[in-house]
Amino acid sequence: MTTATQPTGQRPRVVIVGSGFGGLFAAQRLKKAPVDVTLIAKTSHHLFQPLLYQVATGILSEGEIAPATREILRGQENARVVLGEVTEIDLTARTVTSTVLGRTSVHAYDHLIVAAGAGQSYFGNDQFAEYAPGMKSIDDALELRGRIFGAFELAELATDPAEIDRLLTFVVVGAGPTGVEMAGQIAELARRTLRRDFRSIDPTSARVILIDAAPQVLPPFGELGKKAHVRLNEMGVEVQLGAMVTDVDADGLAVKDSDGHVRRINAATKIWAAGVQASPLGKQLGEQSGAAVDRAGRISVQKDLTLPGHPEVHVVGDMISLDRLPGVAQVAIQGGRFAADAIKARLAGRTPAAEFRYFDKGSMATISRFSAVADIGKLKFSGFIAWALWLVVHLMYIVGFKSRFTTVFHWLISFMGRGRSQRVATQQQVYGRLALEELGAGFEVSKAGGHRDDRVPVDVTNRDSA
Repeated sequence: MTTATQPTGQRPRVVIVGSGFGGLFAAQRLKKAPVDVTLIAKTSHHLFQPLLYQVATGILSEGEIAPATREILRGQENARVVLGEVTEIDLTARTVTSTVLGRTSVHAYDHLIVAAGAGQSYFGNDQFAEYAPGMKSIDDALELRGRIFGAFELAELATDPAEIDRLLTFVVVGAGPTGVEMAGQIAELARRTLRRDFRSIDPTSARVILIDAAPQVLPPFGELGKKAHVRLNEMGVEVQLGAMVTDVDADGLAVKDSDGHVRRINAATKIWAAGVQASPLGKQLGEQSGAAVDRAGRISVQKDLTLPGHPEVHVVGDMISLDRLPGVAQVAIQGGRFAADAIKARLAGRTPAAEFRYFDKGSMATISRFSAVADIGKLKFSGFIAWALWLVVHLMYIVGFKSRFTTVFHWLISFMGRGRSQRVATQQQVYGRLALEELGAGFEVSKAGGHRDDRVPVDVTNRDSA
């Protein structure tokens, strides 16, 4: 079933694709504008992605970093939220098509902001995802939590020393901020939180390995990356640089060193934190507008973030290729606000700003409790000062007072003591993604009930809907 869903009335229609930093901040910027805003996203929440690793390692709950988008925008009367994955954008007809569980909706627009973000990239080896989950969604974080805590539980039951070693070996691929933060937290989890919780194994003997083909940890951080490397070593993390992953399976992975030597690491838990791939919508927009699209799926936009020949369409955040802008939250936030301001200017009869100017507020990465690195312009910090700055900055951008309060509470539990309040892990978290992939897209649709497109397959399990 295809339905045309759009606000009624004569006001200009602004459609925003994505509820991440770019989409959400653009919507909020249009709060007092004489427009009707429709925000379409494939999840019902706004994800604070920089803290996903803390969900995966039991520090925070998913709700603290992923408040409901409807709740955030409920006081904004000119905004509506639509659940659905955008599958098609027609620049000529000025429509956006979205689907969810067999239901298809078409949304007309006068102005469009595309902030669909990016997903994990396995550099052409998508089969690695079966055994090495990425870190881009709540589902990813919960799956990793189950795998990490589950590995300790299974090691407690094992009797073969080789199997115990495999279960207590954790490999993180990618030595960027996400990889460094994840490796550091697994090391702290093993050496602080869990060290007295088991009887048959010694959690502090867990092996945490951080692998990257690059020659340095945190390459954009320069000398600070070297300090992060030293701190990781002090925590017991094995940093292996110049090492490229060539194969991944259930029991471990193969690594090719810079000298060409190939070796194997047996590990039950593999985490992929290397590389990103922009939303496939970028390719669609490129084909229709003539804009170039690079190998990572990023589309080349004009200086004002619009597409060639389409001043009504802005693309922001991780999807764009412009002046070598980094794929960080601030680029998306500032881009979303810039696009919204351009729309407001046009509606007011003014000429919009001709060029998007990104203000670099710096980069930060935590390594462990009380230790981080921060690169803020000409200022370089490491250790406790950088860690304190990291706490303040991240609290500023967590949406909602309730989320900030509970986040601080859980940080106190984890950083001042040894506990982690979010250690619940289930089999569903670990195997849900793989099971759905095995069953195919039709499974979810067959259990949804209600009206849907005629193309929806029959119930693939021959069971009543849950």
